[in-house]
Amino acid sequence: MSPPTLRLRRALLVLTPRLRRALLVLTPRLRRAPLVLTTALAALLCALAPLPAAADGSAGTAPAADTAPAVGDGPAAGDGPADWTARPAGGGADRDARPYVYLEGTPGTALQDRLAVTNSGRAPLTVRLRGDGRAGAWIGFAADTVTVPARTRAEVPLALTVPPDAVPGDASGEVVADDGDEEVRVPVRVRIGGPTLAALTVEDVEISGGTIRYALVNRGNAMLEPRLAVRADGVFGTLLDRPERPLPLELAPGRRVERTEPWPDAPALDAVTVRLRVTAPGGARDEAEASATYVPVGPAVGGGLLVLGGLSLLGSVAYRRRRTRRGDPEPPDTETGGTEPPGAETADDRQPTTETRPLVKAGPLVKAGAES
Repeated sequence: MSPPTLRLRRALLVLTPRLRRALLVLTPRLRRAPLVLTTALAALLCALAPLPAAADGSAGTAPAADTAPAVGDGPAAGDGPADWTARPAGGGADRDARPYVYLEGTPGTALQDRLAVTNSGRAPLTVRLRGDGRAGAWIGFAADTVTVPARTRAEVPLALTVPPDAVPGDASGEVVADDGDEEVRVPVRVRIGGPTLAALTVEDVEISGGTIRYALVNRGNAMLEPRLAVRADGVFGTLLDRPERPLPLELAPGRRVERTEPWPDAPALDAVTVRLRVTAPGGARDEAEASATYVPVGPAVGGGLLVLGGLSLLGSVAYRRRRTRRGDPEPPDTETGGTEPPGAETADDRQPTTETRPLVKAGPLVKAGAES
């Protein structure tokens, strides 16, 4: 054996006990490291995921806390209905499949449908049924009062009779279900067949300062969307010319609505004529007009006072001339005081003495002169 080989064997013999001791020291630590890592990972997973017991407990107790009624909020779940609905029957499981009752027919016909009342509570439910609105007044129910057992759905037949004199077009109303505490309204739409007539009138046109007032009336049987044009003419030409524009309203058959049209730059002195023209789809058309005179307030009052003063002066002069012609004494002159010295004679008091002598004494006096 060569010397290098002997040296290597002696070195290995020397290192073997040291390696054994190092391995004996590190082996427990290496064994504990995976255990520590596993324990930490398990704790992290437990913290992120709720325990089954806690989840079961919350699922079982939370609804009881939410559904327990407070004092004065209403009856408990076992004492009365917890929830109920009313909607048109049919239409599948989707409760929004028929949001309203829709019927079509001609005047004089009877149309039928059904109303579904669902009681999802734990006690029987009693509701009263009635119609509301124009079409609601035409509805009759198989029973006006319906009692629905708990966890049950009941369908109530209803009949809508279109009046013989109903105007063709659209009519609306509601079915009202009332349990005494709350009510549910179901819309009703009816399309009445027959020829449609579009007729529109503009009435009661008035001019007040800077405002034009008028009324629109739907004389037909169709829904109208009116349009309005305004024109005003004065003595010297056109003062206002507004082209036709749509009005923000829908006019139902037979409806009357009063509206105003602003005129902020109305004239101060003029005689004007305002013309309104209304139209609607379907050939509806009408016109109306009104007149007004604008006069300034200040000059008008001043002119009126001048006229009154002139009339008063003319009347006074005429009165004085009439009294002078009749020989009546003139009224005293207020400018000179209207008084004369006591005992002074007036023109009316100075009369000829011959007119005041008695004529019966003239005879004897003449006779005596003759005899003498």
